[in-house]
Amino acid sequence: MKKQDISAFDSENSFSILERRLPHWSQAGALCFITWRLADSLPNSVLQRLEVEIKELLVGEGLSAANWKSELARRDPMTRGRVRWKLFVTREQYLHAGYGRCWLAEYECASHVLDALQHFDEQRYFLTDAVVMPNHVHFLCAFGSEDLMLKQCEDWKRFTARGVNKSVGRKGELWQVDQYDHLVRSEAQFEHYRRYIKNNPAAAGLKTGQFLHYSKSL
Repeated sequence: MKKQDISAFDSENSFSILERRLPHWSQAGALCFITWRLADSLPNSVLQRLEVEIKELLVGEGLSAANWKSELARRDPMTRGRVRWKLFVTREQYLHAGYGRCWLAEYECASHVLDALQHFDEQRYFLTDAVVMPNHVHFLCAFGSEDLMLKQCEDWKRFTARGVNKSVGRKGELWQVDQYDHLVRSEAQFEHYRRYIKNNPAAAGLKTGQFLHYSKSL
């Protein structure tokens, strides 16, 4: 893929939605903001606190904790986007606390992940920005077809898990199975996500050498 192939999401063009634990929207050429978490990044004690906060947030938005997904789906696009972003940020604050073993704080592990994201850039996909944090990763990327986004992410996770596990001498699942992803709706939103990725280390109180950041001039 080249720069001229990427765009913001356009509801007038073909797109697909795959429902898993989270909904995954995809459209050929549309930039997508994606977040992966390490499998141990939110231990059970933290998840319990997070669940309470999320329920309070949902109630504050007039949504029921049990059926919020179907209720939110009936809201207008702006409301859906706002609520999902608030849910994302609520979870993100706990990621910044640095729970889990934080394998990606190791330079060799972090560089293995960033190198994988860049490896087929401008061939299979178009990567604009990425940050590798100690226990999670954010990046902005466009894919050439609707079905490529989740497949490419699964391939990346499988490949990087092997590399990181070998580097630190461990076995087992490295990444959480699901991911957060959001199709970029406008140039302004794209710039918002670029700033978010760039500023994420500072928001988490990290110093140089504790993260890896990449950004491509467009």
